[in-house]
Amino acid sequence: MDKAAAIKRIKELRASINYHNKRYYQLDDPEISDVEYDRLMKELVEMEGRFPEIDVSESPTQRVGAAPLAKFATVSHLTPMLSLANAFSEQDISDFDERIKRFLGADEKITFVVEPKLDGTAVNLIYENGAFTVGATRGDGTVGEDVTQNLRTIDSIPLAMKKTKDSPLPERIEIRGEVYIETEPFQKLNKRRLKEGEQPFANPRNAAAGSLRQLDSRITTRRPLEIFCYGIGMVSGKTFKRHWDVLQTLRHWGFRVNPHVKQARDIHECIAYYHHIDKIREELPYEIDGVVIKVDEIEIQERLGAVSRSPRWAIACKFAATQEKTVIEDIRVHVGRTGVLTPVAVMKPVKVAGVTVSRATLHNMDEIEKKDIRIGDTVIIQRAGDVIPEVVKVVESKRSGKEKKFVMPATCPECGSHVVRLEGESAHRCIGLVCPAQIKEHITHFASRGGMDIEGLGDKLVAQLVDTELIRDPADIYFLKKENLLNLERMAERSATNLLAAIEQSKTPPLEKFLYALGIRHVGEHMARVLARSFKTLEVLMTATEDDLLAIRDIGPEVASSITGFFGEQSNRKVIEKFRKAGVKPVEKSHPKDARLAGKSFVFTGTLGRLTRNEAKEIVESLGASATESVTKTTDYVVAGESPGSKIEKARASGIKIIDEKEFLKLTGRK
Repeated sequence: MDKAAAIKRIKELRASINYHNKRYYQLDDPEISDVEYDRLMKELVEMEGRFPEIDVSESPTQRVGAAPLAKFATVSHLTPMLSLANAFSEQDISDFDERIKRFLGADEKITFVVEPKLDGTAVNLIYENGAFTVGATRGDGTVGEDVTQNLRTIDSIPLAMKKTKDSPLPERIEIRGEVYIETEPFQKLNKRRLKEGEQPFANPRNAAAGSLRQLDSRITTRRPLEIFCYGIGMVSGKTFKRHWDVLQTLRHWGFRVNPHVKQARDIHECIAYYHHIDKIREELPYEIDGVVIKVDEIEIQERLGAVSRSPRWAIACKFAATQEKTVIEDIRVHVGRTGVLTPVAVMKPVKVAGVTVSRATLHNMDEIEKKDIRIGDTVIIQRAGDVIPEVVKVVESKRSGKEKKFVMPATCPECGSHVVRLEGESAHRCIGLVCPAQIKEHITHFASRGGMDIEGLGDKLVAQLVDTELIRDPADIYFLKKENLLNLERMAERSATNLLAAIEQSKTPPLEKFLYALGIRHVGEHMARVLARSFKTLEVLMTATEDDLLAIRDIGPEVASSITGFFGEQSNRKVIEKFRKAGVKPVEKSHPKDARLAGKSFVFTGTLGRLTRNEAKEIVESLGASATESVTKTTDYVVAGESPGSKIEKARASGIKIIDEKEFLKLTGRK
């Protein structure tokens, strides 16, 4: 492969992995299996290794997970929460051992700690003088979502550490754990959801992650969440020599540690443990997808350090997925709640790992074309990670010549709106605001705090309004009558009056809020502000061409294509016309009174002292500047707080001016 082809393939892999990171870490709604994700990541690592001259600073191989969701406050981890490299066989485990020995450069005695790898969601718990103060998700490994109140609802998380004579409490400590739901309670949870008319969760991991991301902790309380703690991050006032000592001390302090954790004298005992856990996995009350092997000696861990997104001293050993052979009888398209069209294989039923499977996700057209999957093919399938069935490969020797190639429809099978595939994305999407498959998601987003901020219009009420056909698109919200609402379950007159008042109050939103509320692909809160500042009115924006959009500093081809495609869709224009008839009038974006920084672009990295990240962004935008997430050639200033990330290195390499918080406050007149 030449360099040009390599750059193209690396770009495709990075875009795909970033998309799937968001689905997994932010939305708790993965579209591919862990096995397929691992395959994409492995290919990207290999490609970047073969072409080291290609910049990796923005590659997902250098990151963990995805950025925190905007609806949550953020927490900066005191030490990074790294991901683990994967092993898939005995040979991979032996190679891990050899790499450690080569790195240490000595015939050193190394012992290990081994434990089951739970399929849950990682969290970071901070205790100060024994009291639980803050809890966060992994996020991007550096910054996570503040879910303290939700974590407080989990009975197995102690609010105060137990004091013991042998283990004095540290002044401050980060404790890492995996929040999960056991198999039987998960099944009961799904039965309850079905009974209440709600969608069941796909698997325990999604249920656990989704439960932690509830804005109302009363919902989290109803979920059967548990935790096993597996390690620590920063610790002040206490030292450890071995990881095994850490785990035993955590037990003494009152934390749950997996009872199957063991010490291993060498890598051969690690391999034996791997096979043992694989044999008993079906007997465990929770789902696991492998085991984790860690070097026991803390001093050796520190010498080994980390590489990119994972430590050298630990590895996750995944179990092989069970595979079976069957025939694809048809390929149908499922439209998801975010508008993604997913081709689904309808197969001759076959039993895989004790479960009868008749459908499997084909993910997207790229996967179908890459694997050359056709209707009528004999295929090998697997329940990857024991969760989502997938087609591994076609058995070409079984082809008769009667197989049919699949073509993605040009219009949405649910609503008839145009189906688009934006540059750099693998997914085909319906862009219709009125699509039945995604209408609940559209309306909930439209009414959210970041959008039109309609208080009282939450998920459950939106579901009732859609299910009773009182609303079919976001504009219908403004035509609701009190008598309509009073016919709904658990809707009192006072609640109906308050909701109608909130709807009326939302009729004159700032233009940027309205644009964000529309849910245009790639138009988040920052981009909505850019559009409002640049075009001033909705009418002008709706007539903008791609060239008009590309002339704006912060807008690239993908964003421009998404915006013009959205406003070019006739069904969307009809909904916007309904907004006008209902009296919804977005307020024109006014110029800042003080535009001393007009046209400048800022990037923030690290933890600021006096300001939050959002406060800093509001300051620059009030002065006519913009705040972006990535360092590019158009960045004017990088503001560095404590523990800055890789952005600072990129800024130095590009010659971009780097300032600290004090200089920033002086520059913006806030000193």
